[in-house]
Amino acid sequence: MLRNSLLASAIILASSTAIAAPVSYSIDAGHTDVLFAWNHFGYSNPTGHLGQASGTIVFDDAMPEASSVEVKFPLAGMNTHVSKLDEHLRSDEFFDAAKFPEITFKSSKVEKAAGVNGFTVTGDLTIHGVTKPVVLAATLNKADMHPMKKVPAIGFDATTTIKRSDFGVGAYVPKVSDEIKVHITVEAMGSK
Repeated sequence: MLRNSLLASAIILASSTAIAAPVSYSIDAGHTDVLFAWNHFGYSNPTGHLGQASGTIVFDDAMPEASSVEVKFPLAGMNTHVSKLDEHLRSDEFFDAAKFPEITFKSSKVEKAAGVNGFTVTGDLTIHGVTKPVVLAATLNKADMHPMKKVPAIGFDATTTIKRSDFGVGAYVPKVSDEIKVHITVEAMGSK
């Protein structure tokens, strides 16, 4: 009897482990945004947004190392709320959007970090045709069934700081700050 109970427990444990495999989510562009901020000649700290994201998050809470992120942000979705500045940033003096129309990120490692919902996401960021490693401090906001769409959903916030000159976008440094603070909020949906 004890042997049968142990066997049944092992089967249940094995099946629950199989269910906990990584889940793939598609990024919801309408609920995903990258906010970036810089210092302008010491006077102000303007912000811009990158929207229109597309990509995939694969998440495994039990084994974070099996998780991954791959995302694209078209520069057409960049918005500083100043149309002339948007045009200037898309010009060849900065992002050269005609030649390099998108910013991409592809993770190479995901690790559990301090805190209940903290993760460290390391990966390759490509801006202006230049790829550099970056590290994101990420927080899992929620993973649950979406109340309206009735599909699995997940949400994260993440932060990092980059040097724009590292990516060949160094016009006006140091009067306009080289360091760019980045805050990402992302929502993604699984399938039914």
